[in-house]
Amino acid sequence: MVDESFRRERRRAAAGVALLLLAYFVVPVEPDPNGVRLALRSLGTLLLVVVVAFLVTGQVRRQLRVEQPTGDAEVRALIRLAVALIAGLLVFALADFVVARTRPAEFANLATRIDALYFALTTLTTVGYGDVHAQGQIARVLVCVQMIFSIGVVATGASIVVKQMTQRPRPGRG
Repeated sequence: MVDESFRRERRRAAAGVALLLLAYFVVPVEPDPNGVRLALRSLGTLLLVVVVAFLVTGQVRRQLRVEQPTGDAEVRALIRLAVALIAGLLVFALADFVVARTRPAEFANLATRIDALYFALTTLTTVGYGDVHAQGQIARVLVCVQMIFSIGVVATGASIVVKQMTQRPRPGRG
């Protein structure tokens, strides 16, 4: 029963990630000359970022709240956290791509969705090769928000790993 439940959780997570990737690659992002529609799309994107941030922080809080998670519950929580983080990455990549499409001078060398995904991932991991970078003020504000998200994700992820490693019983100490 536990194995089937775990397999179901993994399948659900894989399906969720696949749907997120599909949405990322098919959502229309062409520039809109209508200012009202552009403002509504921007507001929708901002709302999506807030929802994803809420989901990620909620999952992190639940993960930190668990005193001694069982192996099964721990794995499920980490799977959900991973899906939420992928959603956050894709939201930022899409936001970067939209800015690059609507205002080409904002980013250097960001022309495709793959470029945007690459840039969002290098920002999230704090690698930052410099080949794609923010040049304009709008892009820099967006990247600042991404960096704040990255700091929170990286620091929280590290604290979760340390907490779970220190709470595990050591072999031979019962």
